[in-house]
Amino acid sequence: MPSAKNYDFVVIGAGVFGAWIAYFLRQSGARVCLLDAYGPANSRASSSGETRIMRMGYGQDELYTRWAARSLPLWQQLSEQTGVELFRKTGVLWLSNDADTHVETMLSVLQRCGISANRLSAGEIAQRYPQLSFADITGGVLEPESGVLMARRSVQLLVRELIKDGVEYLTGAVIPPQGQGKLNHIETIQHVSVSGGAYIFACGAWLPKLFPALLAGHIHPTWQEVFFLGVPAGSREFEIGCMPAWLHHSHTERPYVLPDIENRGLKISFDRHGPQIDPDTALRVVSRQSIELVQQYLSEHVPALRHAPIVETRVCQYENTANGDFLIDLHPELENVWLVGGGSGHGFKHGPAVGNYVSGRILHNASPEPRVSLAAKPSMTLRTVF
Repeated sequence: MPSAKNYDFVVIGAGVFGAWIAYFLRQSGARVCLLDAYGPANSRASSSGETRIMRMGYGQDELYTRWAARSLPLWQQLSEQTGVELFRKTGVLWLSNDADTHVETMLSVLQRCGISANRLSAGEIAQRYPQLSFADITGGVLEPESGVLMARRSVQLLVRELIKDGVEYLTGAVIPPQGQGKLNHIETIQHVSVSGGAYIFACGAWLPKLFPALLAGHIHPTWQEVFFLGVPAGSREFEIGCMPAWLHHSHTERPYVLPDIENRGLKISFDRHGPQIDPDTALRVVSRQSIELVQQYLSEHVPALRHAPIVETRVCQYENTANGDFLIDLHPELENVWLVGGGSGHGFKHGPAVGNYVSGRILHNASPEPRVSLAAKPSMTLRTVF
C-alpha cells in the first residue's frame, strides 16, 4: 500500500456541513482534504435536492435564528463569487391559528434579533395571496427577506471553489475507524490511505454507520418524500413575487410549500419523520399514501392545483437527533476526531454558521455551545427544534 497522503485536516463528507467546514479551515491557511463516498450533494445525500427554505424563524429558539442570520450573507457571498444565483428572495410565510403559540413567540425573537418580520391577519393573507385558501388559520408571520436556497447547486459550486483554492477532493468510502487515543490515518474501501492532524466526520446519515456503537442511538436517518406539482399553462400566480414559500405550522402534518422555481413546479413536503432509511440501499419511491395526502392538502388550500399532475418526486432523508439539535463534538475516545451532523431536516441553511463554529472550536478552542454536545443528546425522541 502506498504511504498515506498527509494534511492538517481531513473532512469526511462533502455535504453542506463538510464543505463549509473545509472552507473555514482552508481560510486559515491549513492543508485540507475533503472526501465523500458518492460525490458532493449526490442523490443519496441529505444535502441533495434542488431547493431548501432559508428561514430565520425558530419559535423561541434564538440560537438557530442567529445562526441562520449569520449564514445568509455567506450564501450570498458565494453567489457573488461564483456569478450563479443561489438564493431566491421569495419571502417565507408562517401560517398559524390561535392555539399555535410557536409563531407568535417567533415574531418576538425575530424582532429582538433585528430580523424583518411582519404579522399578517388571515384577511391580509387572503388579499395578498388570493390563489391560496386557509380557512383554518387566524393569521401568520411573513419574513420578507427570507427565501429559498438552490441546494445541490450551492454545495457543488462551493466544493468547486474549494478545489480552486487548494483543497484536495477525493471520492472514496471510508472504513469505520477503530481504537482509542489518536487516530493516525483513515483508509477507504478503495485502499487509499489519508493522514491528518485532525479528522472531521461530517457525513450525515452515514455517521451511525461509521460509529455504530456510539451514534446508532443518537442519529436516526428517516425517509422524507418531496413532490413537485405542475402549474397550469401560462400561469404566473405560483412564481416568485406572486407567492412566497410557506410553512403551515398549525397543520397536523406540518406541510411546507415552495413556489414554482426554474419551472419545476410547486414543491410540497411534510415536516414529519418517516420510517428509518438506509441511505446506501433504499429504493427511493414515494408512497401512494403520501400522494393522496398531497392531493388532499392542495385541494383544500390551493384550489387551482386540485387536479394538478405530479411532475416529479424525490425521496431524501433527514438525519435526526432525538430533539433536533445538531451534534458537534469531539469523539469521546478518539482525541483528534470530531463528529458533526444531526441536521434533523433543518440544517442545510446553517452550513456557513456550522463551518464557522467548528473551525473556531478546532483552531481557536472557542467556547462550546452545550446544546450541540454529545452529552446533551437525549436517548428518548422528543423533538423540540422546529
